[in-house]
This record gives sequence, C-alpha cells and structure tokens, in this order.
Amino acid sequence: MRLKDKVAIITGGAGGSGSGMALAMAKEGAKVVIVDVNEEKGRETEKRLKEFSDSMFINGDITHKSSIQSIVDDVMKTYGKLDVLVNNAHVSKQVPIVDTTDDVMALSFDTGFYPTFYFMQTCYPHLKATRGKVINFASGAGLSGMVNQASYAAAKEAIRGLSRVAANEWGADGINVNLISPIALTPGVEQWSKAFPEEYQGMVDKIPLKKMGDPEQDLGRVAVFLASSDSDYVTGQTLMVDGGSIMLR
Repeated sequence: MRLKDKVAIITGGAGGSGSGMALAMAKEGAKVVIVDVNEEKGRETEKRLKEFSDSMFINGDITHKSSIQSIVDDVMKTYGKLDVLVNNAHVSKQVPIVDTTDDVMALSFDTGFYPTFYFMQTCYPHLKATRGKVINFASGAGLSGMVNQASYAAAKEAIRGLSRVAANEWGADGINVNLISPIALTPGVEQWSKAFPEEYQGMVDKIPLKKMGDPEQDLGRVAVFLASSDSDYVTGQTLMVDGGSIMLR
C-alpha cells in the first residue's frame, strides 16, 4: 500500500497504458481518477478500480482548457486534495514530414502537449499543497527521431522540455516532475501485431529484453514508484521503460 490515501489523476485512463497504471496505483491504495472521452471503456475500468480503492471515472474532453479546470474542480470537490498528476493521453497520425499538415500537427499538440501544459498549470496549487508528483510522457519517437512521427515526436519533446523547466521551477515547492518513455503491449499495439505479425516480431527482436512491456506490471510499477515517496529525490528525469530499446549514449 505504497500509495495509501493518495489521490491521482490519470488522463487517457480508460484503456491501454492508462488503465494499466490506474490499476497498479489502485492496488497500492491510491484513489484514482481516470479521465477519458471513451465512456464505455471508462466505466468498465472504473468498475475494476473500485475493487481495490475509492476511484472514479470522469468523461471529459481535455482538448478544451475549460474542461480541464472543471475536471480538477470535481476532483478537489470529491477528494479534497491531489497528490499525483499523470498526463498520459495523446493522439497523433503517422505521416512523412512533407505530408504533415497544420491539422496533423495541431491534433498531436492539442491532445498531448497543451492538455499536459494546462493540467500542470491548473493542478499546481493543489500539488504544492501536498508536495505532489507529476508524471509526464516522452517517447522513443522524439528521442531517436522515428520516421513518419514528426507531429508526435515534436509534441513529446515539447513535453520533455516543459517537464524539465517545471522540475527546476517547482523543486522548491517539493513537487517532483518526471517522464516515462515506454514501450507497452497496449490493445492498439496488439491489433497491429495481428495485422502485421512480421513487422511486430521484427520490432520485438530489436528489444534487448525480447518482449513488449506489460501496461500494468511493467509500466504501472514504474508509475507507482514515481508516484510514491520512494522517488522523492528523483526529478527532471526521463525513465526509459522500453526493455532497453533506446540506450542513450
């Protein structure tokens, strides 16, 4: 029960990596608020979370700044505090740079970077009050420059820059800000593996640990660490939860 009585917000928490982290935190005693536009999956995940802790689902569109304020207000009204903010949600399209339109770039920044930025701004006073934790997400797309990932890589690197500035600015307030750069077997990746088994196996073969990460057991456990007091002296860092796929030199 490393997160007993802590309150956490996880965006994009209805499925995939988000639900994996939510379950890992709930099993450690956290009261988890998952935010997602998918109400059906959100309710299903909420039901699973309630088996372990007093958690809830909020059906919200985080591309609107006003919705973010409303979500945070609901959390504070329900639980009275906030200890952990996990900015996980992000949508993008894979196209070459020359085919990356303003709309493609806007999709990535409006669902990834700006919600992360606005949630951090909105949650700051509440996290300051609890000396809380922020967990943002980086990606190998930005770290290694994956082809056809211009909009996603740009937004993820923008999030990394923002996170490192926040780690410096908010350190005196006792707020830790870190990032996870993951590879996980989400439902989307699983569907892709079935449609393109050779490409999928080729990707797995390049991972030193020769397997995809599990959203709860691998990614979720690292999120629990970053949300707990065990990480109190860790901030401004990008944790590579990718089986060794990207070894920075």
